[in-house]
Amino acid sequence: MTKLEELLCALKKKVIFIQTHNYPDQDALATAQGLKVLLEHYGKQAIVCYKGEIDKYNTIKMIELLQLDLLPADSIDFQDDDEIILVDCQHGNINVTDYSGMVVGCIDHHKLQDTSHYTFFDIRPNIGACATIIASYFYENKIPIDTLLATTLVYAIRMDTNMLTRSVSDTDLSLYCKLHKIANHQILRQLDTCTLRLQDLNTYYNAIANLRIYNSLALVDLGPNCSESIMGQIADFILTLREIDVIVTHSFRDNGVKFNVRSSRSELDACEIVRMALDTFGDGGGHNTMAAGFIPDVPNASVAQTISNITEERIIGYVCTIMNWPKRKRNKFRKFRQLLQL
Repeated sequence: MTKLEELLCALKKKVIFIQTHNYPDQDALATAQGLKVLLEHYGKQAIVCYKGEIDKYNTIKMIELLQLDLLPADSIDFQDDDEIILVDCQHGNINVTDYSGMVVGCIDHHKLQDTSHYTFFDIRPNIGACATIIASYFYENKIPIDTLLATTLVYAIRMDTNMLTRSVSDTDLSLYCKLHKIANHQILRQLDTCTLRLQDLNTYYNAIANLRIYNSLALVDLGPNCSESIMGQIADFILTLREIDVIVTHSFRDNGVKFNVRSSRSELDACEIVRMALDTFGDGGGHNTMAAGFIPDVPNASVAQTISNITEERIIGYVCTIMNWPKRKRNKFRKFRQLLQL
């Protein structure tokens, strides 16, 4: 059987809930939309749901232009016997809210975790975008893809692999080429030109002003209430600097501290960095090049600063050990303004 056929055999209900991780990105939404279309092709009713605010402008535009159908999970009255499929995430992750119902399936591309909760799972850590997995279901089962869905999947693959430059596999490239031929390129151009809002420039300004560098490790406190999407964008931007191999950003938001990690060095696994840094405080996960984490139940900014200081020291110690750097002295950090004066 194909993976899609295995999934269909695991489903008993007529109505299926497809749940993304909290604060879903383009890849999570595209994967959910593709799975919704597949299930409806086989006579199921599929409802895509998510927890948290979608605040990234091009994600909002994606939902509008590509006519994505989704609901806030908190607006749904889940029953204990409802069947839920997780996409672009795994059960037990701190960024996945646990609702009533049965998590019967999981489709993901992050590191394999405990699969005992699922009747069906398809978890492929070697794939760059979760949307690629869903695209493969269409081609393996000879199910047609319309232009709007092809555009949705193409955009997700582009975004999650940073324009096919990050963690991209042969499968990503092959399916991207097939989808690209039938995608709506006018919509893609519209999405490419709506990445930032004018107000986001202030966050970039503060990030640059607060950038601290130790050898090729960069740390940035983005202040309170920085959106998750901007955190990732800023991390990607700083990683383009020739002198930077690893960047860690954090922000106090949603009564906790959110972390974002990017790495361009194979020996410095972003997923391992965030898990090590947040150990006993919170949890995180992702890929070797990009990861995120969250420390919950932080009452105020003062406590957040204390916890952030501890996690930063852990990160510095870990990176120094892996890279065989000398241990940091208190005055060893260089700020961006200092670098400009050199």
